[in-house]
Amino acid sequence: MTGVKKVSRVAFVAPLLLVLGACGDDATPQGAPPSAGPASASVPAPAPESASASTPPADPAARAAETVARLSDEDLAGQVLIPYAYGGSATQVDAGAIAGNRSLAGVDTPAQMIAKYRLGGLILVSFTQQDPTGKTNPTSNVEDPKQVRALTAGLQEAARQLPAAAPLMIGTDQEYGIVTRITDGVTLLPSAIAVGAAAQPVLTEAAWHAAGRELAAMGVTVDFAPVADTLGVAGSSVIGSRSYGTDAKANAGQVGAAVRGLQAAGVSAALKHFPGHGHTTGDSHEELPAIKQSLAAWKAQDLPPFQSGVQAGAGVVMSGHLDLQAVDKGTAATFSHKIMTDVLRGQLKFTGVAITDAMNMAPAKKWPAGEAAVRALNAGNDMLLMPPDIGAARDGILAGLKSGSLKRERLVEAVTRILTLKFRTAATPQPELSVVGSAENQQAVAALDAASITVLRGRCSGPLVTGPVTVTAPSSRGLARATLVKALQDAGVAVQAAGGAEIRLVGYGDKPVDLSPDAAVTVMMDLPGLLAYAKSPTLLATYSSSKLSLTALAAVIAGKATAPGKSPIAVAGLPRSACAK
Repeated sequence: MTGVKKVSRVAFVAPLLLVLGACGDDATPQGAPPSAGPASASVPAPAPESASASTPPADPAARAAETVARLSDEDLAGQVLIPYAYGGSATQVDAGAIAGNRSLAGVDTPAQMIAKYRLGGLILVSFTQQDPTGKTNPTSNVEDPKQVRALTAGLQEAARQLPAAAPLMIGTDQEYGIVTRITDGVTLLPSAIAVGAAAQPVLTEAAWHAAGRELAAMGVTVDFAPVADTLGVAGSSVIGSRSYGTDAKANAGQVGAAVRGLQAAGVSAALKHFPGHGHTTGDSHEELPAIKQSLAAWKAQDLPPFQSGVQAGAGVVMSGHLDLQAVDKGTAATFSHKIMTDVLRGQLKFTGVAITDAMNMAPAKKWPAGEAAVRALNAGNDMLLMPPDIGAARDGILAGLKSGSLKRERLVEAVTRILTLKFRTAATPQPELSVVGSAENQQAVAALDAASITVLRGRCSGPLVTGPVTVTAPSSRGLARATLVKALQDAGVAVQAAGGAEIRLVGYGDKPVDLSPDAAVTVMMDLPGLLAYAKSPTLLATYSSSKLSLTALAAVIAGKATAPGKSPIAVAGLPRSACAK
């Protein structure tokens, strides 16, 4: 894309060499660049250049240690913060975004936020009605690939002006399926549960490599994915189709493949939600869910996908606000030294960056933002995601250093890990924006979609309906309905507005009342459990409503492809597949 500076990145796949640097002289706090209004402050001057600064070491860990050695306490405190910001541009935002940024951070623009708090990272967010994580995303600052690339370039320019002169960690929750931040113009992967249905890690790795190339082109350096949670029999309403399924061993293979694909493309993968959100019934956005398995059951049912992801070289692990009762009962993992240090670092040998789940979620707001920040760092987290009060979080860290409740060595260790990851990521050239939505990426993802389509009841070959069809769906699924109509027409199926054999689409959040008793075919575009209530002679699952998923579905309905998928979860009264062995 012309007019946008390139930012480099590389996958983080090697253990970090943690070299604790000596303290530099403390600097006075520096604020935001000038702006109209009371949020104005001064721009921090760039750090003085030295011989080593002008020719930094080639090794990322050594460069991180050298950088940390000259940072002030304020610089270190800022590096561990990764908030969100209002506005789709780093420097030019509307009045509503200014109001949001002033409330959140006392500044007008995202660039000023980076400058004032010397931030180590920023998360790109987007609010949608059906997103189960929407409560922590009060705004949207992404629109399309061109806008995102311009935004991330502006954010990186602001980060280069800081004393650390290090790249900014730019993250987002691009899980695909119901939690997808950037949707317009990108190649959309199917949901994780669809990937589990395909059960082909080779296709998973290729699809996630395509996704990683597109994220890298847009300037995203870490994807808060894959979800490594294994679903329990009772499931988890907040995880659902975000998980690969109920089989921990199968999930481990999928998680490892996703990590390898993403990181080979130059984007760090972030395993979540450690130590596992799939066997819980509560929603950690609103309460502290309990993981009630015995220690042996947790190790067998929840741990394998995280182990696999760590072994595959995941650069980041996200701590969940979850009560692992067999290890540290009553304490959220985010604030548990036993879980985040003894288990994650000691037992799993994870050497990358540990980041909290959003600190604006209810379990993390048990304490004031400053105290919560110190507790999370002392537990073993290196970065604090979305603090509800950025200034209070930063000030709490500084106060902890002064009082001794937070040792400077712990903060230096955290920032050394962060900088090492960021310098590694910055070593690979950013792809051109033309890779986004490319035919090559579409082909890689389409193969995964085709492998996921599942027949739970009905014919296994030939057209699944005869004569014209009519596609229906609940009113909220107009886009999916229109997408399938077009795909069926392209596959040679006659589609009419009414009177044809009914194909009923249902998806995330739909209930038995949303089913059609007269449908010849019912298709579930999320967890397939709802199909247990459907009366149709033919039942299918795409687990996803993306264009490529529905295109693959159309090929099966038209008899031009078979359905090789098997449901990764049990559905009452139905087989995992009526066709696949």
